Amino acid sequence: MQDEIEWPTLALLAATYLAWGLGLWLWGAVPLLAVVVIGIAIAQFSSLQHEALHGHPFRNTTLNEALVFPALAVFIPYRRFRTTHLQHHFDPALTDPYDDPESHFMEPAVWASLSEPWKKLFLANNTLLGRLVIGPILGTGLWVWGDVKRIARGEGAVAWDWGLNLLGLLPVIYALHLAAMPVWAYLVAVYIGVALLKIRTFLEHRAHEAHRARTVVVEDRGPLSLLFLNNNFHVVHHMHPAIAWYKLPALYA
Repeated sequence: MQDEIEWPTLALLAATYLAWGLGLWLWGAVPLLAVVVIGIAIAQFSSLQHEALHGHPFRNTTLNEALVFPALAVFIPYRRFRTTHLQHHFDPALTDPYDDPESHFMEPAVWASLSEPWKKLFLANNTLLGRLVIGPILGTGLWVWGDVKRIARGEGAVAWDWGLNLLGLLPVIYALHLAAMPVWAYLVAVYIGVALLKIRTFLEHRAHEAHRARTVVVEDRGPLSLLFLNNNFHVVHHMHPAIAWYKLPALYA
């Protein structure tokens, strides 16, 4: 049974906002450290957004969304993330290039139609180093371009989600103004945050005939496990998506 209020999640969210603010405060004194701290905070915040869309730390959806409303990661509207991620949780469609919006796989005919430079780019992105170095811009670029086309086709819900994301950017822009941090430096921090998340998503799923075998477990309990909120125990998360992050290791055991 989910707790009425999940205090560990609230405490970590507060610590993440504080870390993000600390990074902004450090900009004037230690710029490089500031960018790194903000990047880590953005990665942690994105993991907490994932918790929120699954019904944490409260049972109230609106309250959960309000807690993670600021668009710290800039290019990932929370509601679009929620919509596509919950679609991803239809396990029979996992890794399907059409029905799983988080799939990295392609239909052979689509792959054959690509130019050689695009093939080389995707092959490089299919390595861990590539996912870290080019993954943030490639993945984000394809994500944004896909939504631009949806909006152009008249999908009002997608446009609305991006409109809310623009509102969520307002407190971020104001904070950058107060800290005198240039936009380019903040975007570098966003790049770092997304790159860190690519470590988790790199090994989450694999192609397999049986959908139950498409989700993996990485038995780690170190700092990355905290950063990813134990989603390295990904099989457990897919089997029990309503379970809070701090209960996943024990449930796996």
